[in-house]
Parts: sequence; C-alpha cells; structure tokens
Amino acid sequence: MEIVVDNLVQVFGEAPNEVLALDHVSHTFPSQRFTCILGPSGCGKSTLAQIVGGIEPYTGGAVTVGAAAQPLGTHSVMMWQHLNLFPWRSVIDNVAFGLEMQGIAKAERYERARRLIAMVGLRGFEAHRPPQLSGGMRQRVALARALIMERPILLMDEPFGALDAQTKIVMQEELVRIYEQTKKTVLFVTHAIDEAILLGDEIVVMTARPGRIKEVIKVDLPRPRSQEMVNTPEFGRLYDRALHLIREEVLNALRQQEEAAG
Repeated sequence: MEIVVDNLVQVFGEAPNEVLALDHVSHTFPSQRFTCILGPSGCGKSTLAQIVGGIEPYTGGAVTVGAAAQPLGTHSVMMWQHLNLFPWRSVIDNVAFGLEMQGIAKAERYERARRLIAMVGLRGFEAHRPPQLSGGMRQRVALARALIMERPILLMDEPFGALDAQTKIVMQEELVRIYEQTKKTVLFVTHAIDEAILLGDEIVVMTARPGRIKEVIKVDLPRPRSQEMVNTPEFGRLYDRALHLIREEVLNALRQQEEAAG
C-alpha cells in the first residue's frame, strides 16, 4: 500500500519557543517496498513514522495512504524499540492481544498466534512469559504481535536498537526473511547505516532539525540479503555515500546544539 507524504510540516510547542521538527517533507513510499529512514538524532525520523501511523497529529501538508480516504493508522501497525510486552501474559497471549481487543474468539486468535509464533521461530515457547525469554526472543514476540494484525503497512521505530550486536544481526536477517514472505510496505527508522543498506530497498536520508529529505539512495542489492554482503564492493559504495551524507548532518546537529547552549 503506497504512502504519499506531501509538504508535511510539524511544529511542536508555541511561539516564541516553538520547534520546527519537519519542514515541507515530500516523498512517495512505494507499495510493498522496504524504506529505511536514516538521520541524526532529533531530525524527525520517529515523528514522521508516527504521523504516518496516525499516532501523532501534524501541523501542515498532507499524508495519504492508499486510495481510500480512511484515517491514518487504519492500515498500519507500529513496532517500537521499547517492546511494551505484558510481563504477566504468556507469549501466545501477548501475540494475540490485538485480536483479543478486536473481540476475536480465543480459539481463532490462538490459531493465528501459533502460526506467527512458528514463523518467528518461537514454537515451543507459547506458554513462557517475557521475563523468561532472552532479549532477542522478546523482540520476536513483539514482531509476531505486529504481524498478527495483518496490516499492509509495518512501521518500525528503531526496533533493534537495544539489542547486542550478535542478536541484532540475527533479527535483521529474520526480518528480511519475513519481509520476503509478507511483502508489506515497511518504514524502518534507524541510526545505523549498515542496517539501512542491509534491509532497505531505498534509504531516505534526513537533514538535521528541521527535518527535510536530503537525498534518497536506491539500494539495488539482490535479495535475499545476509551479513556476507557487508564485505562486497557494492555494499561499500552505498555505505560510503550514506556516511558522507549523514556525517554532514551530524556535524550540523552538533553545531545547532553548541549554538543553543550559547
């Protein structure tokens, strides 16, 4: 499902202390494609994803999802860095929570939850609770909980940011595998250049605040992808281009902080 962002503006607060977070951002996120949003801290990456998901109201411009005039969030589900799993509920009940809130009968939601639990490699852990699981396993529970809603758009706000390096690699490859199976439209917010290249069909590089789109990098690496690609010349060229762009914006962000500090 295509997402069209047209001259999007987001302002937080009121004059004279208002903050311009997004400044006339325009981009068409293609249907069934994986877009990574990359930029320095505070550039509005997460704000953009939350606006698309109907979580955050916006100041100006327009966001259109698909052809139907339905409220933002109708066709999407968000996966956060902070998983917000219910520690007192089992894996299967955490995964099935959204269906429970929709009033779907227990037998049906459990059947659907078991399929997703198997898909993310957690078969046999249905009765465990989150405190009994590793960080990577909890991340898989959160991913299954998002996928069970069967929304065509998956919004992911730095979902692997808190994981150790080894677990992060496993989850990236798992996400690539699931994306190949489901072909959702994915918006993935990240600070990591290598992650953006490994996962994305395109990388939207944003400027330091106020957030604008600096450049869109097309990632033409073949799928399926794995960590072995990191050492290829093609990956290296993409990394160098993204690093050049993001370094400029990180330096701009640091200058802004120094000026604000006076």
